[in-house]
Amino acid sequence: MRTPKKRQREHYSGKKKRHTQKAQVLADQRTGLILASAFCEGKKNDFALFKQSRTPLVAAGLCLADSGYQGLDKLYANSQTPKKKSKHHPLSAQEKASNRQLSQGRIGIEHVIGRLKVFRILLERYRNRRRRFGLRFNLIAALCNLERCR
Repeated sequence: MRTPKKRQREHYSGKKKRHTQKAQVLADQRTGLILASAFCEGKKNDFALFKQSRTPLVAAGLCLADSGYQGLDKLYANSQTPKKKSKHHPLSAQEKASNRQLSQGRIGIEHVIGRLKVFRILLERYRNRRRRFGLRFNLIAALCNLERCR
């Protein structure tokens, strides 16, 4: 069995058992426009990608993130992430209700991600050059924004 080349190894995700790439999307919940995007190899944690990209968040706005961004509230006071249960500490009814309310607020962002997945670049395997993934993703994001502005 051949070992992967050095450039391939940095994109290999042990969790998914394949070579992956990750894209991070920041979108305005009210307008549905994509504000920013960041990219990295697929094995990097979501929150680590966020810290590495140094994406500025508006201090006045509320940032609703998914559970991959645990600890975001320590960096930005105006952010919310869902509570996670553990084996020995199940969620209370109040925590479940707050998680449900947060997911209902995030539904607009999930619709933006769904519009991007229509183009199949995020949904299926990306078989083209890895260097051009960010460029193609940004072009698709611009098309989605253009369609949204009409």
